[in-house]
Amino acid sequence: MNFSTMIVRVVALGLLLAAAGTVIAQQPYPSRPVRYIVPFPPGGSTDPMARMVAAKLTERWGQSVIVDNRPGGNTVIGTDALAKATPDGHTIGWAGPSFFSTPSLIPKLPYDNLRDFVGVTTIARQRSLLVLHPSVPANNLQEVIALAKSKPGQLNFGSSGIGTNVHLAGELFKIMTGTDIQHIPYKGSGPLGTDLIAGRVEMSFQVPITVIPHINSGKLRPIAISGDTRLPPLPQVPTFSEAGLPGYGLTSVNAIIAPARTPQQVIGRIASEVAAILARPDTLAFLARQGAEPFISTPEQTGALIKKEIARYAKIIKDAGIKYQP
Repeated sequence: MNFSTMIVRVVALGLLLAAAGTVIAQQPYPSRPVRYIVPFPPGGSTDPMARMVAAKLTERWGQSVIVDNRPGGNTVIGTDALAKATPDGHTIGWAGPSFFSTPSLIPKLPYDNLRDFVGVTTIARQRSLLVLHPSVPANNLQEVIALAKSKPGQLNFGSSGIGTNVHLAGELFKIMTGTDIQHIPYKGSGPLGTDLIAGRVEMSFQVPITVIPHINSGKLRPIAISGDTRLPPLPQVPTFSEAGLPGYGLTSVNAIIAPARTPQQVIGRIASEVAAILARPDTLAFLARQGAEPFISTPEQTGALIKKEIARYAKIIKDAGIKYQP
C-alpha cells in the first residue's frame, strides 16, 4: 500500500467514524429501559415516590423505567452500583439524606460523592416532625424541652439508623436546645415505628408520611414540624419557629443523580421531564398524601444543593460527635 492510498483510507475511516458518532449522538433517549437505583428495600418511605416518578417517566417515554432496590451498607451498596454504571443516562439513582451524610460518617467510601456523580434534579422535600408517645408528659415543644432538661439522659428518641435524617434531626435538636436525650438507633423505619407506637421509644423526628395515620388515630402526639409554614395534612401542628425554636429544621430532600460523565443533554432531558411531572395535579395530590412538597431544580441547582447539603450534614455530624457503627 503506497502512502497516498493510506492517506485516502485514513481520511475515509475518519469520515466514517464521524458519521457514526453523529448517528449515535442523534439516537433518541432513552433507547432502552432505564434503571432507577434506590438504595433502600422496597416499601420504605422513599419507595412510593421513586415508583411514582418511574411510572410517569415510563408513560412519557414509552420506555420502561424500572426501580432497582439495592439496600445495604447504609445506602453504600446501591450508590456504588450507580457510580459504576455506564454513564449514558440509562442508569439513574436516588440521592437524599444518606447520600449527604455518608461522606462524613463512613471512612473509605468506594466512591467520591462529588466527583463520581452529577446532580440531575430534585423531586420533593419532606420535613421533620417531632412526635411523642402519648405516655410522655408533654403537650407542646416548651414542655418537651423542660422535661428533657429536668431529666438529663433519661428521655430517648429513636431513629432508623446512625446518620439517617431521623437521627441527625434529633442531634440538631439536642444541640439547639442544650438537652441530653438518649439516641436509640434501629435497623430501619419499620422496627422503629413498631417500638414508637408501643411506647418502648418515647419520641422521634419522623418524615410525616410515616406517622400521619398514627397521629390521626391518637397513637402518637405531634409536637412541631420543620419548615416555614404548617403542613396542610396537619394544620393543627405548629412549626418549630411558632413553637419557640426559630432556626430549627432539617428537611429531607429527594433528588435524582447519575454517574459522572453522563451527557449533559441527557441530564437536561431527564430534569425537564421530571419538572413536567411535578407540575401535574395528580402528582401534587400524590405528594400531598405523602406529606411531601414538590421541589423542582435544574441540574446546576441540584449540583449546588448537593454540595451545600454535604457540608451542612458534615457540620451536624462533627458538632454532635457522631461515629458510624456498622
